[in-house]
Amino acid sequence: MKILLVADLHYTLKQWDWVNLVAEHFDLVVVAGDLLDVVSAVDLDVQILVTRKYLGRIAPKARLLVSSGNHDSDARNAAGERVAAWLLESGAGDEAVVVDGDYLEEESAFFTVCPWWDGPETRAEVAELFARDASRARGKTWIWIYHAPPAGSPVSWTGKKFFGDEALVNWIGKYRPAMVMSGHVHHAPFAKGGAWMDRIGDTRVFNMGRQIGPVPTHIVVDTEEQSAKWFSLAGNEVASLAGPVERRELL
Repeated sequence: MKILLVADLHYTLKQWDWVNLVAEHFDLVVVAGDLLDVVSAVDLDVQILVTRKYLGRIAPKARLLVSSGNHDSDARNAAGERVAAWLLESGAGDEAVVVDGDYLEEESAFFTVCPWWDGPETRAEVAELFARDASRARGKTWIWIYHAPPAGSPVSWTGKKFFGDEALVNWIGKYRPAMVMSGHVHHAPFAKGGAWMDRIGDTRVFNMGRQIGPVPTHIVVDTEEQSAKWFSLAGNEVASLAGPVERRELL
């Protein structure tokens, strides 16, 4: 299975165009949050309308898994916590688009798509997702789509401080998924001491970072080759998914 991982597109339409262009070359396309941009001059409702059209174009080309990020909220739940209601509506009734709270089960892999949590109620909902899927994923490669990277990891390093999710660290320790695909911290792969991939116990965690230009930073995970490849303007690297974390530059 070949998986394309992107995140933090932040309503950069040229980057959405690129994802749409290359999607057919992958079995799965993962967008790990921050599809929209709350500081954009474009009205949020317009961003949602256009982004939905992109999701509709990509979905026929590859199975699409999309989680929300902190820029994607357009509503509040009963507790007053922010949620991406539009994304739930985008995935409703469309088996090709797997969104917040949904899961995808393949022959050898199981994917859990997690919403951005904004407080204790939405955090508890994420915890319930992992409890729900733990038995379903048993015996398969369990992969989480989760916008924020884990706290204390190089993939959450900004160059000045760690900016990750403490709750995620605890959940990784409890459930030990094979991979966590995240984003959120734009500088991590480019900052001294940062990284695009890390290992916590038996779990590989990814954050491709963010760059300007028409091509987003992205990671290609190949479960057959047992490899992960990172592509960016700063250079390209490849790493094995077996054994310790070791990265080398791609020629």
